[in-house]
Amino acid sequence: MRKIRLIALDLDGTLLDPDKKLSAENAAALARAAGEGIEIVPATGRFYRGMPQLIRDLPYVRYVITINGAAVFDVVNRETVCDSEIPRERAVAVMERLDGLPVIYDCYQDGWGRMTQAFYDRAEEFAANAHSLDMIKNLRTPVPELKAYLKEQASGVQKIQIFFQDMDLRARMLKTLPEEFPDLVVTTSIVNNIEFNSREATKGVALKKLAARLDIPIGETMAFGDDFNDIPMLQAAGIGVAMGNADEEVKQAADHVTDGCDNSGVAHAMKRFLWENET
Repeated sequence: MRKIRLIALDLDGTLLDPDKKLSAENAAALARAAGEGIEIVPATGRFYRGMPQLIRDLPYVRYVITINGAAVFDVVNRETVCDSEIPRERAVAVMERLDGLPVIYDCYQDGWGRMTQAFYDRAEEFAANAHSLDMIKNLRTPVPELKAYLKEQASGVQKIQIFFQDMDLRARMLKTLPEEFPDLVVTTSIVNNIEFNSREATKGVALKKLAARLDIPIGETMAFGDDFNDIPMLQAAGIGVAMGNADEEVKQAADHVTDGCDNSGVAHAMKRFLWENET
């Protein structure tokens, strides 16, 4: 069996069940792996402070891949150890392209979300569900106008996120935006969004950087995911595992497909690849 020293896990739709809870079976498998010296690394599109408290409270988590790989956060030292941003001017150009469309958008900067006040006030119209609305309202600071705000900042942004009501428009833009902005990564993590990151800000690149930092061969890593932003991480890892609830394209990118997030699929794959020989 292949030696595994680091496991990276997407959260929503992967490690967490549809109610955003960590099953007892998944929790036990993670704790056992951590006890055996394996690094457990949550890998999320969220920034660190936006992660569920139940994940931040896990005592064995030292590193977190955040914002689709734009930042790797050291929980113990409270510092970002790897990062990659969209330059400020490029971020403004993306937002100018979106103006006039029936969408709202925001950005992550310095580990926090910001959104134009008028968009913030309309969040309920664009949120996919109550959980998404709660995330927007509690993890975004409204500013009078986001592009004007960014033009006054020295740093770039870690992610731009668009929310749609019109799913046909979203589908069209998922095809055209990568052609319009080839220097950026265009992906999605929830049913009605599109996300922009820098070309170096993918979960796969972040996994490689973190593994190198910890002197762990990439072949000794394992990754779990369910959505398009997880594909680079599944392809980079020594063993890439797609969830049973994943899109077909995500499954095709993986080495193995496990059960769904509603049936502790993470734990089942860990048992297969880490402890299969146990009697």
